[in-house]
Amino acid sequence: MNNQIDNKAQENESQATTIHCFQGAEDLLSNKDNKDKIKAVLFDLFNIKNVNFLFGAGTSNGAIPTMKELQKCVVEKLNEGEKKIFEKIKERNLEEILEILYSGKTYLKNNPQDKDNKEFNTLKSLIEKIEEIIFQKINIEIGINCGSDVQKEVFENYMKFYKKVTYRNKDLNRVNIFTTNNDLFNEYVLDYLNIDYNNGFGGGLKRSFNPARFEYIYAKKMDEGIEKYEPLNHMIYLYKLHGSINWVETKNHNSFFDIEEIYLKSGEQELKETCLIYPTPLKEGKSLTSPYTDLIREFQKKLSLPNSVLFIIGYSFSDEHINTIIYRALASNNSLSVVVFADKDKLARRIPLFSINDKRIYVIYGKDEGKTIHYFNYFVDELIPEQKQNEEDEIYKKFASIVKNVTGDKNDCG
Repeated sequence: MNNQIDNKAQENESQATTIHCFQGAEDLLSNKDNKDKIKAVLFDLFNIKNVNFLFGAGTSNGAIPTMKELQKCVVEKLNEGEKKIFEKIKERNLEEILEILYSGKTYLKNNPQDKDNKEFNTLKSLIEKIEEIIFQKINIEIGINCGSDVQKEVFENYMKFYKKVTYRNKDLNRVNIFTTNNDLFNEYVLDYLNIDYNNGFGGGLKRSFNPARFEYIYAKKMDEGIEKYEPLNHMIYLYKLHGSINWVETKNHNSFFDIEEIYLKSGEQELKETCLIYPTPLKEGKSLTSPYTDLIREFQKKLSLPNSVLFIIGYSFSDEHINTIIYRALASNNSLSVVVFADKDKLARRIPLFSINDKRIYVIYGKDEGKTIHYFNYFVDELIPEQKQNEEDEIYKKFASIVKNVTGDKNDCG
């Protein structure tokens, strides 16, 4: 009988609500167990002029493997020569391993007197194998009816997110999404929802990169008789800080930047061209080259704007360059607020941000009836303030729903 009581007590304890919302060193919820105060804080922050999000691997968690899981996949496919090299650096994470391999390959390539062709070829083979595995594991089927239940759930989480954050007062700037993820969840969801987005690429058949495009706005003419415009209500700026599996290097067209965005069918497993993914700023020994520098510069520029907020979700703070930009922005921009959804107790020891007593820094984490509130799915379901949609969008939504019911719901995989 006592065992049953103890088990019941443990179950109730695991389902208990323990929510934290730190503003600097003060827990705003020290005397409250509900999330109403968090919602009130977030509502005010969402209505700041410049809203930015930083997404890490956690937003696609479950559908896309973590770097640790990818590293295990790599080890399983190495030959003896590759294993000898990998064994020397296996204690590091996959991002650091790639950085070391790129450096070694570049050194041997540029110093013929030290070049050992066998070692060079092994390094080259190992890098290509890692990049291919990353591509295969990341380029999964994406769509409302595609893939596993977890993949569908992640797709729905992104849909809920964009439906809520896209509609903002026209006097406020459009939302900026910065992500370290290489996957295509953002792009497929935005296309599915018919939301325009600017990712720095433009053109028709050949979509080339030009950072100047980030200065462009999408607007519609308000009156044919006068030159007056208003920004599109549903529009997003998307910055992929670590590159993307559908970016390739090209020299086949007339552009200042040799980067092209290609159509990539979701679930395709054959890597036809070298995709530009940047788990580290060092690629082929060229530190901080385009488009990495341009994207990082945009991140820095947005955080320097007056009246700005940065929401950080699913990010492990493993990129020191990005971390440094956040710290510098806080030091130089007094009107910048940073809201981190992460377990403060786990990260406080190694991340300085969590130890600073600054009222502009919010850290939200904890449990609500067994649900982790700093996870992306809880954030989109429970915490994002609802934005008012205009009548035109409501009409379109109803029309699209009617068409779907008439034609039947079809497979929407990319």
